Parts: sequence; structure tokens; C-alpha cells
Amino acid sequence: MYPNDGIERLESKANPRFQMLKRLAQDNQGARLQQRVWLEGDHLIRAALQRGYCPSSCIATEAGYQALQSFGFPEPSETIVLSVGLWRELSQLGSACQFACVVDLPTYGAIDPSAPSVILDRIQDPGNVGSILRSASAFGYRQVLALVGTAALWSPKVMRAGMGAHFGLQLHESLSSTDLLSLSQLRCVTSSHAGQAPEQILSVAGQRHVAWIFGNEGQGVAPELASTADGHVKIDQPGGEESLNVAAAAAICLHASAVYKYQKGNTL
Repeated sequence: MYPNDGIERLESKANPRFQMLKRLAQDNQGARLQQRVWLEGDHLIRAALQRGYCPSSCIATEAGYQALQSFGFPEPSETIVLSVGLWRELSQLGSACQFACVVDLPTYGAIDPSAPSVILDRIQDPGNVGSILRSASAFGYRQVLALVGTAALWSPKVMRAGMGAHFGLQLHESLSSTDLLSLSQLRCVTSSHAGQAPEQILSVAGQRHVAWIFGNEGQGVAPELASTADGHVKIDQPGGEESLNVAAAAAICLHASAVYKYQKGNTL
């Protein structure tokens, strides 16, 4: 697929190029600092390709390099082949898949003040953040606004939990509450303890775009942010658990809101 003379082989973990790749693959801030994103494994790479992303680099073992040739994407600007030992230093998956690609970190325009949105307030667990991104994409939300204190959206663990959802979303991070002042949507906060029944607030949400606000795993939504909300939705739990995981709560709200709009003949 790629000409042999275009392949770079790295043989030492002290090599500066290898060290940069390791930071990109494992450091939560690697994508932001290098302005590129590490994609490891078949699913993430195919998800990026389907959304029009083109890899700038391919990194693989000799066996992984052969497997990459089945993808059929345009020749990247660089192809790096590593020993199995060096690959194990890079990979965090521990799978038989021994290849990865790098794509440029996407850039977005200004926040869309009227787009249906998901607001993440200091959600710190990467698995929760990635799961919420996946739900947002699945239920038709396209803008995600992450406040300072939220796990880095392009970090490797969030990427894996998102399962490719990143590539269908407009992601804005490291925001402050003042960055949200321009939003014109109905704002909704979810809680396990207080608020209106879902059908009450969703009957209103069915007529307007919504910005859902989901808060920190332990502290919830910050009081100053919650005070700006137009509605507070309580998720009843007849089974008696104290609270729901924030990713589960987000999936319930986003699904309910999307379905209500479709039933009303509207779309997100």
C-alpha cells in the first residue's frame, strides 16, 4: 500500500520521536499539546475515516502494518514501524491489534448559541465523559460544551469510551460559565433528588432546543450554574438507589428529550 522507502523504523525507546508518540498515546493532555489525536484499534480508525478524517501518520508493528493495508485510506505523510517491544510501551489496549493512526486535532468555530447542546460541569471520570459523548451523538446532539475541571475530551481514555462519537460532535472545552451566556436554548439540569417530573419539563423541551447540564460525580452541578437553568428534572428511582451514575442519567435525559421531539414532529 505504501512505498517501502517511505517507512521510518524506530528501534529505541529513547528516540525523541518515540517519546512524543508515547506522550500522545498516554498523556491526558497530549492531544491538546501536540494538536493531534492518537487513534488505536480498528473501530476508532474506521469511525474517523467514515467522518472524513484522514490520518497524517500510521504507527504499527510489522504485522500491524500489513493489517493496516486493508483500510484503503490515502497514503499518510509518514508511516512508522516499531518492534513489538516498543509497541507494548505505547499501547494501552493489550490487544492483538498492533497498529494506530494519528489525525490532526479538529478546529471548530464559535459556540453556536442556538444548537441543542450538552454541558459538562467538572465531570472528572473519563469513562463517564466518553459515555456521555456517545449518548449525545446517538440521540442527535451535536454540540458539547465542557467547563474547566472536566476530563480532557480528547484524552486516550475518553476516546476509547466515546467509541468514535467524537468525530460527529462539535467539542468545546476548558470553558468558563461566562462562555455560556450567549446560549439561547432552554437549560435543563437533572437530579436524583429534586425537580419536576420528566414529562412536565420535556413537554416544554419538545418545543425548543435544549442545553442539558450534567454535573460533577460527587458535587453535582455548581450552584451558580444550576441557578441559570430554566428547569430541573428529577429522575425517579422506584428501586430505591441513592443516585444514578451521571452517564446513565445523561443517557436517560438525552433519549427522552430526543424521543419527545420526534413524537411532536420536531427534530433536534
